[in-house]
Amino acid sequence: MINRRAFIGALAGVLLAAPLAPEAQQTGAYADVGGLMTYGSSDVQMYQRAATFVDKIFKGAKPADLPVEQPTKWELVINLKIAKALGLPIPQSLLQRADQLIELPGPPRLSRSRGFDY
Repeated sequence: MINRRAFIGALAGVLLAAPLAPEAQQTGAYADVGGLMTYGSSDVQMYQRAATFVDKIFKGAKPADLPVEQPTKWELVINLKIAKALGLPIPQSLLQRADQLIELPGPPRLSRSRGFDY
């Protein structure tokens, strides 16, 4: 089985070796491994809501009777080191709205003995 974080890290490492271009993604892990920024639903909240649905189904509820829910919490994550490497000034108003600011030491490095080092 592939470790999702290691896979995204390897992919980001390959992409970051190419000429840099600003990009925003929906998945929070993208900024964690070297992307510029992400804006999307909270993964934690989505997993908690999924657990609630599973609990209801185990207690006898019919899946077709459960309501469809939209995310209610959105997260903005900005990787400041990548912004600096791209020469992009991030407006103060955006920094104040960010849920998380990340400064990474660099893209993951492949180690033959241990896999990826973060």
